[in-house]
Amino acid sequence: METTEKQLSQSIEGKNTAIIAYITIIGLIIAFVMNNDKKEPFASYHIKQSLGLALTGLALGVIGMVPILGWIINILGIFVLLYMWVVGLMNAINGKESAVPFLGEKYMEWFKNL
Repeated sequence: METTEKQLSQSIEGKNTAIIAYITIIGLIIAFVMNNDKKEPFASYHIKQSLGLALTGLALGVIGMVPILGWIINILGIFVLLYMWVVGLMNAINGKESAVPFLGEKYMEWFKNL
């Protein structure tokens, strides 16, 4: 019975860490630090997804510095990024380990050693 309680507390802690990872860059850093010792697989998965979203947002910001075409790409990209973020957050809240749309599988490939 103790192992079930221990697994339940670990999964709740992993779920909470995964949710925190999607709440701003500071939340991502906090989640990374929280998960550094325990290495919950669910939390690690969502930390990688959130890191990918943050870096994609950074890349969109750089692209947005280019006049006209960069602005258009940036505006459209922000809406797509917002959609991806909402899907990732909902997956973390619902306890699903599924990738965010479009780039989620690439994020897992790029950050596999993290």
